[in-house]
Formats: sequence, C-alpha cells, structure tokens
Amino acid sequence: MLGLASADSAAVGATAVQLERAMHIGNVKVGLLVTVSTAVAAVATLPAGVLTDRINRARLLTIAVLGWSVAMAVSGMVTSYELLLATRVALGVLSAAAGPTVASLIGDFFPSAERGRVYGFVLSGELVGAAVGLFASADLAAALSWRVAFWSLGVAGALVAWVLWRRLEEPARDGSSRLQGHVDKKDEAVAAKEAVKEGVRPHEHLVLREDPTPKPLWWAVRYVLSIRTNVVLILTSALGYYFFSAIRTFPVVFLKSRFGLGTLALDAVLVIVGLGALAGVQVGGRLGDGLLRRHHLAARPAVSGAALAFAAVFFGIGLLTHNVLVAVPFFILGAAGLGAGNPPMDAARLDVMPPRLWGRAEAVRTVLRSAGEALAPVTFGYLSVQLGATGSVDAQHAESASTSSAVALTFLLMAAPLLIAGLVLLVVGSRTYPRDVATAVASGA
Repeated sequence: MLGLASADSAAVGATAVQLERAMHIGNVKVGLLVTVSTAVAAVATLPAGVLTDRINRARLLTIAVLGWSVAMAVSGMVTSYELLLATRVALGVLSAAAGPTVASLIGDFFPSAERGRVYGFVLSGELVGAAVGLFASADLAAALSWRVAFWSLGVAGALVAWVLWRRLEEPARDGSSRLQGHVDKKDEAVAAKEAVKEGVRPHEHLVLREDPTPKPLWWAVRYVLSIRTNVVLILTSALGYYFFSAIRTFPVVFLKSRFGLGTLALDAVLVIVGLGALAGVQVGGRLGDGLLRRHHLAARPAVSGAALAFAAVFFGIGLLTHNVLVAVPFFILGAAGLGAGNPPMDAARLDVMPPRLWGRAEAVRTVLRSAGEALAPVTFGYLSVQLGATGSVDAQHAESASTSSAVALTFLLMAAPLLIAGLVLLVVGSRTYPRDVATAVASGA
C-alpha cells in the first residue's frame, strides 16, 4: 500500500508535462495535485487510526486498497483539472489507512529486535513504488497517454488488494502471532530489556494502568503527544518527508534544468540514486537493530539522526555543483542517508508506545508529518517560480540558465530542514528515548 501511494505521487511528477498540456496548468497546480491528496490523507488518518486499534486490520487494509484502485482508475477518465483534483481527494481518503495499519501489523507480527530490518523492507517497497511511478508512468505517458499511466496503477492496486484478501491474516494483538526470523526468543523485547537492565525509570504520570483501546480519540491524541520522544520523532519525520516529497515529485525538473540531461541519461541517474536510497534503507534498519542488540539503548534515534544530517550535507554539496559526474556520487550518498534515517525512526516509535495505541499514535504522527509533506510540492512550485524558474516543466523551457539556478536554490533551501531534523534527533531524541521506552514497558508494552 505504501508503494502504491508513493507510485501515485511520483506518477504526478512523471506525467507533469502531459498534464500541463492537457489541463493547461503549471508547476503550482501540478504540485497542488500531490498536496491535496496528502493533506486529505492526513485528516482521514485520525479515524483510520481509531479503526486500526479496534477492528480487523487486514480487512481494513484490503478494502482501502481496493477503493484506492477504483479511484485511481477514475482519475484517468476525467476531462478537467477540477475533476482530477476531486479524484485526488478520494485517493487521499482511501490511502489514509496505510500508515496506522502497517505500523500496528508490524508491531504484532515482528519482535522488537528486528523491527528496524522489517521496516527496511517495507520502506523499500515505498521507494520501489516511487521508481515504478516515475519510470513506468513517464514511459506510458510519453508513448500512450497520462491516462494509461494512471489506469496501470489502478490495475496494480487491484492485484495488491486480491493478494491481501487471499494471504494477509489478522495477527493477535498480544504478540502471540509474531513471525520469528533470525532473532532469538530472548531478544524479542530487546529495547524493553535494555531499559530495565540499565535501571531506567519510567515517567510515572504517563504509565497506563488500564486498557487504552476504548479511550476517545482526543484522549489518545493528548497521550501520544505527551511522549517526548514521540514528539521529536514526529517533528523529524515531518522535516524528512518534507524534503523527500519535493524530490519525489520534481526530480525530472531539477535534473533537466540543472544538467540538461536527455531521457536515457536522466533515467540512468534516477536509477543509480534510487539504488543508493534502497541500500540506505536496508543498512539503516539493520544498523539500528544491531547496535540495540549490542546494548546501545539509544541506537535507533542516534542512527536515524546521524543519517538525516549526513543526507542533508551530501545533498547540499551535490546541489551546488554544475557537473553531473561530480554531483551524482553526492546524490547517491545523500539518498542513502535519507533512506537510512527512516527504518530505525519507525521502529523507535513502536518502542516508545503501548501496543494498544500503535494505530492512533501512527495516525497522529501521519497527520502532523503530512502537513509538511503536503506543503512541499506546492512550496517547491511557488518558490521555484519566485526565484526565477519558468512556470512550466516543458522541456523547451527546462534548460534555461534562470530556471537552472532557481530550481537548484529551491532544493537547497528545502534541504535545510533535513539537517535540522537530524540534529534534533541526535541531541534530543537520543536523550529522551530510554525513559520513554521504560514508560511503555511499565504500561504493558
């Protein structure tokens, strides 16, 4: 489901030229297509989180994917920008179930010691989805039509829904359905055991004494925002996805304007950089898990913070150069850092939250994270125009000197929050994480 949602956002950017010509729109309205669906998904995630904590998650996810597929197919049939924008609203509502259900299912299927590694696989699906949305949609739009590109994603979604219906079973919420991988039984609650071993004391006023499942949404929101590490993780996740959303939506614009790349060279650069991100996702999750098993309790927030700061520095260096051969290695390293930051961050969120609140906690995180993510594409479009770029991504305008400088400067400005996110996680998150783990343990995690 995360892969489908990511493919959808990337497809909007990949078909931007054809959409602009068909709908008579520019960069800002293209960005708005992504912004609207992301913003609507953020709002709809709150009720989705409540449902995740109370009903069958496997069925909830299956129905959401099937509905998403229908909406995607309809979006390929519309004849005006207003109708296309309306289908984006429907897509946002239906994709809202992804975050809470995925987080909750991972928590109940997999033990603590391997959740970083598992999140690495899940987030790899998100990156692969972005790549499919970018390359397949661009090729289909160029060869046939942007409508065919959207219809193909609808078909893919229907296949995913069928697989979920046939293969995904609902796990027990007490952890008895966990799928043991390479981790020994003694390592199952490794973060919790490390907190107990080190004598970390919980925040007594936050320890839950009763089942939080029937609690109202307002109570859950207040509780999850009282967990300091969770607030830090929400903030850093929002800043990280803010940058990722921009580069996922407008990579073609940047590479064409900055380096004047042709289609083959453009595809090659995107593939290589994408492979760097995939490698980072796999390494980041495993590194956080491994250090945690070696008794470094704050390993997950520390690894994540270092990775995001690393990404900001190398992306910044790459953005300042005009030579594609010099820039690409820095983009690869930046993408690897960006990818490596997410799996340990996601695993840490499960560590600091009681299991019966995983769905609603992820919903709250998604709402606040999505606020930044939703603003990124339209902010990029607006800033790029204000800084001197043309209002179109049409190839005949993309390589002008003014557009090149404006787009590069826009990306550079949007990379600054990434550095802030990494530093906040390193300095603050690593300090608050142990006590919040201990609090989750005392609450029955």
